[in-house]
Amino acid sequence: MKEKPLCENGCDPGLENYNPVMKRARLSLLGFLLTATLWPSLGAEPAHDFAKWEKEIAAFEVADRTNPPPTNALLFVGSSTIRLWTTLATDFPDQRIINRGFGGSEIADSTHFVDRLVFPYAPRAIFFRAGGNDIAAGKAPEAVFADFKEFVATVHARLPEVDIYFIAWNPTPSRWQNRDKEKSFNDSVQEFSRHTPHLKFIETHAMVMGGDGKPRSELFIADQLHFNAAGYKLLAERVRPFLPK
Repeated sequence: MKEKPLCENGCDPGLENYNPVMKRARLSLLGFLLTATLWPSLGAEPAHDFAKWEKEIAAFEVADRTNPPPTNALLFVGSSTIRLWTTLATDFPDQRIINRGFGGSEIADSTHFVDRLVFPYAPRAIFFRAGGNDIAAGKAPEAVFADFKEFVATVHARLPEVDIYFIAWNPTPSRWQNRDKEKSFNDSVQEFSRHTPHLKFIETHAMVMGGDGKPRSELFIADQLHFNAAGYKLLAERVRPFLPK
């Protein structure tokens, strides 16, 4: 067998044009293309869709122009527990109330729309409940808590003396599997509220629990997620002691 001739420096002729810099560049490009191809399957978090709430937020603004809300009122804001709390005015008849709940929302949604959802009302106090949808969507309690802190910081940057009352998450039959994550989030907010001025925590866990250690189904509508009239009556009793005098 005829031996392969050597190049001038004694190398294999096939390596005569070898360039290590170009090889590294090709490998880097290959790695980038593989990553870009696999990225969707690696669980990358999609961009949050704030635009889906535009119609609902705009409807609040139209209603405000038609029927101007009261000043120095109590603002209730958050997800479906707030949106469906249609008895707020009768539950707290001695208070001026504004309800700006939008069902299905996450904490980041309230923060994103704070310039249109909170600041125009210059509220006397804010009662806030959100975070359950975040956890149900797969967010870790730590990430939900980080979003909550951002909401508080955003509000207090403009309204530093306004009290924010966080209405905690209670277990529900339909999301019973999320109870540990919801509790972890609640615990973080409760601890944070202990050393954060103008932030209060309203506990709601015990009010829904039955003797069997599970949520009482008779407090919820058919979806076993949202309160019925009996559930809202208990919630109002929990919130009432925190109302400003």
